[in-house]
Amino acid sequence: MTTLHEPTASATATATASPTTTTPADALSVWPVSAAEPRPGDLSVGGVPLAEVADRFGTPVYVLDETEVRERCRTYRQVFPDAEVLYAAKAFLCRAMVHWMADEGLGLDVCSAGELELAVTTGFPPERIVLHGNAKSPRDLETALRLGVGRIVIDSPSEIARLAAAVGPDGHQKVMVRVVPGISAGGHEKIRTGTEDQKFGLSIPDGYAQHAIARILDQPQLELTGLHCHLGSQITSVKPYIAAVRRIVGLMARLYEQHGLVLPELDLGGGHGIAYRPGEPALDLTLLARRVRTELAEACAAAGLTVPRLIIEPGRAIAGPAGIALYHVLAVKRTGARTYVAVDGGMSDNPRPALYGVRYAPRLVGRHSTAAPAPVTVVGRHCEAGDVVAADVELPDDIRPGDLLAVPAAGAYHLSMASGYNLVGRPPVVAVADSHARLLIRRESLDDIRSRDVGL
Repeated sequence: MTTLHEPTASATATATASPTTTTPADALSVWPVSAAEPRPGDLSVGGVPLAEVADRFGTPVYVLDETEVRERCRTYRQVFPDAEVLYAAKAFLCRAMVHWMADEGLGLDVCSAGELELAVTTGFPPERIVLHGNAKSPRDLETALRLGVGRIVIDSPSEIARLAAAVGPDGHQKVMVRVVPGISAGGHEKIRTGTEDQKFGLSIPDGYAQHAIARILDQPQLELTGLHCHLGSQITSVKPYIAAVRRIVGLMARLYEQHGLVLPELDLGGGHGIAYRPGEPALDLTLLARRVRTELAEACAAAGLTVPRLIIEPGRAIAGPAGIALYHVLAVKRTGARTYVAVDGGMSDNPRPALYGVRYAPRLVGRHSTAAPAPVTVVGRHCEAGDVVAADVELPDDIRPGDLLAVPAAGAYHLSMASGYNLVGRPPVVAVADSHARLLIRRESLDDIRSRDVGL
């Protein structure tokens, strides 16, 4: 049974062609399939030694395995052959990523005019893009209509009149309605979005969703194509998705009874969990596809409804495991019972540990150490006690300044959530594939930062 953290057949072939590894397979389970250790301590990804990437591009730097990204797209297409797969661009977006998604036949899920403009100006078909957002700005809506976005997901009643007015009496726009199924799922309370007590969507039990749908049906320029929900992020169990299908099909049945409405689409969102450390669970994608397909067919048959086309929106599960963050060690400090290893990045390039308590498994690369492992806490360079990259992890006891650390599963919600804290420029992104490395996004320089400051 295939899970998201296991290689696909073609990815396995790629790994087999790599040099013989000396590292136990489970230690590399959260790394891209192409990860290999041709010599002790010399880890490579996509056929490129990570130490070589650090030397060429500096640190901190994000490394993205293009083959891993593409293989994960293909896995989704294989296990959901009848569904529309949209890549959730908020996880990580750049022009190369847009091209990869187009090549692999995925659509895009965007949350702002900026993400939308980048995709369309890169050449992505706007009709294959869905615009989300709990508080879309006038610019978001204007841009979506001007560029001809495929669907707009309505998230609040006030958007209905605003959107209808923007479309105009002679215009036309396909829309969906984001509903709240009342299901708690996700790896942290801050990323659970399927419950009633958060900012997204319209409640089913309170009747807000039905009221909004009735208002949309009164707007002839708005075409309601389906219902949307997103339960949260880092979900590793299939059960919440099955419960969501039941509740949404129940709402569809009521809409058919009240309005004779047959909706052709059902969007289950994303939130598919990945493993950040060896031994952690990941969502079983094959099981998810089979169970959702069965539940949707049975629920629709019981309600006398035509089975809608399924839409899913993976983001982290495509980009996350394909990425690595590289840092150089700046200082090693022993304070009391703790050893702190400070690196040249931190919460400005990865705020997730501070936001959600995420835990990573960094690894020493670029040199072989025979020292015994010792517990350390890897911290960042920023002026915050909460600037922790990885708490209570094991690294060689001889870790020292100048060493190179690599953090796997760093492809999602790193650069996209990076900040300018302490005026530390955001890192570059480097793609690796077929033993070549190329720059996708350059490092943010002091000149970039100065050029935005027009106060003199």
